[in-house]
Amino acid sequence: MATTADIRNGLVINYNNDLFQIIEFQHVKPGKGAAFVRTKLKNLSSGRVIDNTFNAGVSITPVRVERRKFQFLYKDEAGYNFMDQETFDQINIDEKIIDQADLMKEGQEVEVLINTENEAPLTCELPVSVELEVSYAEPGLKGDTANGAKKRVQVESGAMINVPLFINQGDKIRVDTRTREYQERVK
Repeated sequence: MATTADIRNGLVINYNNDLFQIIEFQHVKPGKGAAFVRTKLKNLSSGRVIDNTFNAGVSITPVRVERRKFQFLYKDEAGYNFMDQETFDQINIDEKIIDQADLMKEGQEVEVLINTENEAPLTCELPVSVELEVSYAEPGLKGDTANGAKKRVQVESGAMINVPLFINQGDKIRVDTRTREYQERVK
């Protein structure tokens, strides 16, 4: 058994008969009263984020998980299909546990969080940034850049991204997968 002293970012715990991942935490020791730990927990089955406060020293139940590298192969009616980079086993993952699924392209490497007790995938995370080619873009108006204007373009994976006006169809761009924001044009 672990206690609140063992809490760290990324830890998966069993809380209220469900699996939660700790996104962030803060140990608080007020001048008066007992210490406590303020946390943000992400429910791994629904994706909802909740705030929760644990009293200091309370027992928590960590769940043993592994991060494994997988390669995205293709999408079909059953879900998204991935291949393990080490064993070459293929697994199918439902879209609801994939963060930013529309930013994935075939051949993309991702990290899958696996519950080691039953080998079930818990989450699928893309790298911090991905390089995508712009498949459709309206032409930008020349001289309309005084206020940092943006336009919406469609990238090769099908996602719609806001980019500066100088981006054209066929350009490769780098996109932040956490915020879905344009970072830079790639040469």
